[in-house]
Amino acid sequence: MHNDSTENNYENNYYYDLLSKIKHPKNLKKLTNFELNKLCKEIRKKIICTVSENGGHLASSLGVVELTVALHKEFNSPKDKIIWDTGHQSYAHKLLTGRFENFNTLCKKGGVGALINPEENVHDIFIAGHCSNSISAACGLAKAEKLKGTKNTIIVVIGDGALTGGMAYEGLNNAFELNNLIIIFNCNDMSISKTVGGFSKYISNVRVNKTYISINILLKKILKKVPFLGKITDNFIYSIKEKIKKIIYKTNFFTELGFSYLNFVDGHNINKIENALKWAKSVKKPAIIQVFTKKGKGYLKAEKNPELYHSVGPFSIKKGIFENEKELNFSTVFGKEILKLAEKDEKICAITAAMGASLKLKDFEKKFKERYYDVGIAEEHAVTFAAALSKGGMLPVFAIYSTFLQRGYDQLIHDVAIQNLHIVLAIDRAGMVSDGKTHQGVFDVSFLTSIPSTKIFVPATYEELKIFLKKALYEEEGIVAVRFPKGEEIKIENLKCKNNEDYLIYGESKIVIITYGILFKEALKAKEILKNKGINVALVKLNKIFPIEKEVINVLKKYEEIFFFEEGIKNGGIGEHLILKLLENGFKGKFHLSAIDSVFVPQSTRKEAWKDLKLDCENMANEIIKNIENC
Repeated sequence: MHNDSTENNYENNYYYDLLSKIKHPKNLKKLTNFELNKLCKEIRKKIICTVSENGGHLASSLGVVELTVALHKEFNSPKDKIIWDTGHQSYAHKLLTGRFENFNTLCKKGGVGALINPEENVHDIFIAGHCSNSISAACGLAKAEKLKGTKNTIIVVIGDGALTGGMAYEGLNNAFELNNLIIIFNCNDMSISKTVGGFSKYISNVRVNKTYISINILLKKILKKVPFLGKITDNFIYSIKEKIKKIIYKTNFFTELGFSYLNFVDGHNINKIENALKWAKSVKKPAIIQVFTKKGKGYLKAEKNPELYHSVGPFSIKKGIFENEKELNFSTVFGKEILKLAEKDEKICAITAAMGASLKLKDFEKKFKERYYDVGIAEEHAVTFAAALSKGGMLPVFAIYSTFLQRGYDQLIHDVAIQNLHIVLAIDRAGMVSDGKTHQGVFDVSFLTSIPSTKIFVPATYEELKIFLKKALYEEEGIVAVRFPKGEEIKIENLKCKNNEDYLIYGESKIVIITYGILFKEALKAKEILKNKGINVALVKLNKIFPIEKEVINVLKKYEEIFFFEEGIKNGGIGEHLILKLLENGFKGKFHLSAIDSVFVPQSTRKEAWKDLKLDCENMANEIIKNIENC
């Protein structure tokens, strides 16, 4: 695969001669091979330029440009339905489905989404934020086509990294009879981090076997020259080929499941991909095509370090990004602190689900390789694995994004809580993030509080994170979550958190604002806004938000009017738990709750989301003024 780097030609005022004319995938049908390859260069240039300005997912989308072009040329979307396993690889797809003109709005509020969203475009068939669900979705769509009597094809594009997730195999197990289904394994040896596990090694090793190919070609030549075989030649050749393949390859997981299987496809050669797709349409079984691509293709810096260029903020194309450019944040503090604690305690183990780099666990891996476990995109397994480590006497810390923890809910109940095993959940990206509805970290508090014996700590500063992590490991039992946001800490002057403080009180008044985590930053600003208007309020910052201790209730029930602001789901959130506890303990005042009420938060910045949800400082102040004036 030759390198065709565009990094030295990065002007965003480049004229996109072909790409600008693609209003619908059907426009690809009449393009020549030369034009298709030119189009691929334009697509890469557009992706690189746009992501460098807006941020977004770079390496994965660059890797599938030729594959995407071939798919849309060969099939008729949206009648034929292309299912992307994650939206990380979908930018070329977006550009070919009528979104070129507003692609400069990528990742911005109200703009082109960072991931696949059916509400955005008719060609975005099934939502794709989390991994490994595509084959199951395709099974349902393929069945629906059969029930309707239509002849449309369902195509899945799933990476080898997503094959570390168990749901992919549940889908494969039920797809064996669907002859209108084509599955494309995009193999690049990466998810976000390097792919891990036995099956990823199997996928990587099922590559070109020169002995098999040589025998296959020779066999065809010989048998074609034997006249008496006649019409049975092809079937005879096929049966011989299968026997030889089993001898050389031993066995093939996919053919044993009932799939027709094609390997060796160059994922950066449009002609070869098209031929493979034509083959898949001709067979009478569900087909699997294994293509090999290079993540970051076309931008040399991303090719060399696809993990760093997976999800990026704005950057200089010419200079690239440097890991040491990134400032201190909650993730880096967590990574350093868990390493420091593990140096003193041989029982501490770190677990991640293909997010080691993002969660700053690479130094832990280097120093304590035997206690570092990347389980791949397998959150359910990670939780049960952590439970069993705990059962064996270890202190497991499962570091995970809030949005991905949702996938381990059953295991938290069944395998951890019921057995009262002690595991620590380091929940990163808690609260608002910029990737949209599928990635907002706003559900974890609500579902964790439904699990008996769970404790939740919410640091707003780096020092609090260190304190709570140590408390979670050594002073609590059961499931203990320490949840922290993306980004930097709050600067809280003259306020220090001590080991025994589950809450902080700032100021005195009969009116109080209560919140927790990073949203306390907005509460501090709201207090100043109100002060300038002659209204004095107290602030309470909850540090241990669940369970709500009796001491906290006794303090809070003395206030005459409480305003609770929560960057999380209202139903089952801490605000609801708090008002119930207060009423049970004789609270006579007024309680106002502002939280996320029956809505999925769309793509935007955290500040934009706070403003839209009326959780920013100005809306906090206005809510208090409005209620005071109505008294």
